[in-house]
Amino acid sequence: MWTPRTHNIDPSKIENLITPRTTGILGVHVWGRACDIEALSGIARKHNLKLMFDAAHAFACTHQGQVIGGFGDAEVFSFHATKFFNTFEGGAITTNNDELAQRIRNMRNFGFAGLDTVIDLGINGKMSEISAAMGLTSLESLDEFIAVNYRNYCAYREGLAGIPGVELVEYEPRERNNYQYIVIEIDEQTAGMSRDILVKILHAENVRARRYFYPGVHQMEPYRSYFPNARLVLPETEKLTQKVLQLPTGTSVSTSDIQIICDMIRFAFEHSRDIQPLISGNREKIKA
Repeated sequence: MWTPRTHNIDPSKIENLITPRTTGILGVHVWGRACDIEALSGIARKHNLKLMFDAAHAFACTHQGQVIGGFGDAEVFSFHATKFFNTFEGGAITTNNDELAQRIRNMRNFGFAGLDTVIDLGINGKMSEISAAMGLTSLESLDEFIAVNYRNYCAYREGLAGIPGVELVEYEPRERNNYQYIVIEIDEQTAGMSRDILVKILHAENVRARRYFYPGVHQMEPYRSYFPNARLVLPETEKLTQKVLQLPTGTSVSTSDIQIICDMIRFAFEHSRDIQPLISGNREKIKA
């Protein structure tokens, strides 16, 4: 149900999937680029469904000038250590619904209301003091982190320009974004080499590129067993899991590092006919 252009949920496909058991819609702001919030909100209202957003990628991003975090019934952020803004571990839920907010507060504290009265299901979901301290310290450098991410994004955009079959996922310049992810799509037919072969080449040179969302949630347990034919109704997701590659970025990656990575990628595609047999032959190292 992805749209090829945005990688986000496709509102035009949702209504055909709604059943009497459907209680809500969950949109994901993939790469920090907001879903079509207005379309999803309209569908949710029409069918009396809850609407929530996974905003794990979207901290400090905006939609139509409004900071993500106030849309739908609730939005969920991740502050895991892999995020540009992190608290070592943990996250946050934002909502404009006072009743829901109170229930979430109860749930994170074992379901307690007051000293010893349990009124709901609960977990021990409270953030530790050291994690909170890490988050406060990170907030002080937030603008700096985003500036470095943007610098890296621009360096990749320049370094990868013009490579046939390689397309950089770009960000809407009119919106604020954290530029946390450098993502490329590889069209194997045009590029002459698959994404997976390129991954092997980059890993051989200690470049930790990732096949993001691979092989797709629908191909993982327990969904693989519950919905064995899911791939038949998720054609765009299937395509993207074979095309998408995330490249290294962040404050520990310099523009000279990025230039080397881009040169490797360019070299690999320009010499794909010679390189691919070496990969197939399990050579340990590819010298670019």
